[in-house]
Amino acid sequence: MASPAPVFLWVDDVAAEAKNTYAGFRGGFELTAPAEVEFRLFGASWFVAWLDGEFFAEGPARFLAPFPEYQIFRATLPAGRHVLAVQVHHIGESTRLLLPLEPFLHCRALTSGRELPIAWRAQRLPGYFAGSRRINPQLGFIEWCDTRALPLWQTPAFDDSAWSSPAPVARPLGPLTPLTTANCGAFMLPVTTLAAGTLVEEFGYERDNPAARFFLRELSPADLPPQGVWRRYDLGRVRLMRPRFTLDLPAGAVVEFAYAEALTRGRVAPWITLSDGDSCNLDHYVARGGPQEFFPLTPKGGRFLEVHVIAEPATVKFLREEIMERAYYREAQGSLHTGDALLDQIWSVGVETHRGCAEDAIVDNPTRERGEWAGDVVTVGMDIAAVAFADLRLCRRGLVQCAQCARDDGLVAGLCPGGAAYLSTYAAQWITACVHYWALTGDRTLLEEMFPFAERNLDAFAAQSGPDGVRNELGWAFVDWGYVRNPGPTDMALNLHYLAALRDMIRWCEAVDRPARAAHYRTQADALRAIIAAYYAAEFSSGDDAWSRIGYHRTALGLWLNFFPAADESAAVAFIKRHMLQCFPNDPTAPRLSDPAANNPRLITPYFGNYAMPLLIARGEMDFVLAQFRACWGWSLGGGRTTWLEVFDPRWSHCHQWAGCPTWQLSRFLLGLQPRADRGERHFDFTLRTGSHPRAEGTLPIAGSTDVVHVRWERNASEIRYTLESATPIHVQFPDAATPTRIAGRYERRWPVALVR
Repeated sequence: MASPAPVFLWVDDVAAEAKNTYAGFRGGFELTAPAEVEFRLFGASWFVAWLDGEFFAEGPARFLAPFPEYQIFRATLPAGRHVLAVQVHHIGESTRLLLPLEPFLHCRALTSGRELPIAWRAQRLPGYFAGSRRINPQLGFIEWCDTRALPLWQTPAFDDSAWSSPAPVARPLGPLTPLTTANCGAFMLPVTTLAAGTLVEEFGYERDNPAARFFLRELSPADLPPQGVWRRYDLGRVRLMRPRFTLDLPAGAVVEFAYAEALTRGRVAPWITLSDGDSCNLDHYVARGGPQEFFPLTPKGGRFLEVHVIAEPATVKFLREEIMERAYYREAQGSLHTGDALLDQIWSVGVETHRGCAEDAIVDNPTRERGEWAGDVVTVGMDIAAVAFADLRLCRRGLVQCAQCARDDGLVAGLCPGGAAYLSTYAAQWITACVHYWALTGDRTLLEEMFPFAERNLDAFAAQSGPDGVRNELGWAFVDWGYVRNPGPTDMALNLHYLAALRDMIRWCEAVDRPARAAHYRTQADALRAIIAAYYAAEFSSGDDAWSRIGYHRTALGLWLNFFPAADESAAVAFIKRHMLQCFPNDPTAPRLSDPAANNPRLITPYFGNYAMPLLIARGEMDFVLAQFRACWGWSLGGGRTTWLEVFDPRWSHCHQWAGCPTWQLSRFLLGLQPRADRGERHFDFTLRTGSHPRAEGTLPIAGSTDVVHVRWERNASEIRYTLESATPIHVQFPDAATPTRIAGRYERRWPVALVR
């Protein structure tokens, strides 16, 4: 039987064109017996739900209007009356998460497949100042609320008889389907107090510049009588979170929470770097008086939290101090222990940074913008997820959303669904990532579903290609921060990414039985390869230092795609190593990547290690790579940092998972297994590369399964003893075997040291 048409509700006294307004919905229902109830919740912008007065759910998962997805939340409830209370924040502006839609709430409740009738009441919530500042141009608004005007409306006992019945509204949405991933987790965590004291005001009126007023307060008053108290907390790492504090305060006391990824001169500075506009990373409340919970609706990013309370210090009492983190993943199923404390820390920081950047999507940063950039999904992010977690559905959904947000010419989005942007390099990488996802998971349905989008995506490349390669007009050709483009009509690094996409599209076509299309893309690939080969040949024929003219990025990408004959590969490897060693942080005197415009040929970034390091490892340079991890990523851990800097400079964001390539590379090469589910269920390639490292052990998750593969190895002067354990059979393709080896239970092999260096 077909599902009923979805009903969307809104509040009559909240205009759809209004911005930064809050509406409350109370849905009452009765159960005649204890039952499990399934709630299907969806909204046009951020909402939080309470069930019988307790926090229950939040959403929505970001979406594009033609492809909306509801979330499912379940609760086992006793017989009797229950109330679902939902607060909806109508932002009314484009953000990195969502494009603006006219507001609504959608909710169904079912038990044993039967619809439960819900009696809804709704009202615009008073007390919120609609003219408050935006967090920054990429996100919504700070919360500015006088709670004296806001009743305790989420509790079941609240009398909502004065509220009105919400009206059904029409919204231009596609068919409503269930969310294809799990819901984000909401984890309650304690906080660690760093410092506390009293304060006095120093600057301006409340709304002149709230961030400046917060930061300029004197926190060690000597000459002026205290006007309030403050406390500062370390949350352990950068998180997407919100405080949940219970304070006993006099009526009219002001409470402000401010958030930052790092301390500025020992303080929490409520500004967000590289926001491309003004920012204000705080929330402001006026207390109603007595014990009261302060729990912002919208999560914000930061590692450090500072609370200021403007009231007579003797009247301020802290009763509960904790935070609620919004994160997709719980604990990692993957693990790695190398016997080297720094390498183990580097591996773990990559996992924790990825967790900090995973909510309803894999995002670039939980503080600055929470944007689903394709580059974070299709490159480093997918491989970190694969070595740490069994659930890769966020990656799949990200690939699908890039396609859903494709440009009119077919180019898939590089940023979506809010504030869409189109990057030619990311569109090429998307092709490679779809095929890679198939190899990691065995999910061939993605290739079938995305095939029409892949063809239109490559059509966009073909339409902007000429005798010199891909023209600049296709889109932003982001190769790396600091990258210096080659002279000439086209960017050869972009052409190299395009060639990789064409080669992977050939494999894609073969996987979905499209031989004629595979031949079509093989012809395009051959033509493009000739263009790129001519570029390299011209550089080498010009003499002098050709490698320096070609540069680090184009050398690495050319090595990746096998452009150099065997006789030149060693020279390419030597150049890449030499280049890295003359860059910061290897050379403290080298140029610094201080901002996005600081391009310089003498730079390296954590991101491009995703491409460069495996090339070196495959050519016997594991010891060099491990030394780079210790030197460069070890530098990034300076100052007590616990998540990765975006680049090797602290003036950028302090939680960026695309900087975490050592995590997946340490797991893949020090544990020695690369998933090849494209060849069959639980199939792996053997990829052990040890250098002179003496031992390692750990676990590798199997995508979509609760099983893990346990690996342990150690070496002596002549051989390596390698042990695999798996509770269910796996198939490993060893390089000295014609067919995969089936392994069930414990398996052990020994190799001469020289074979796996």
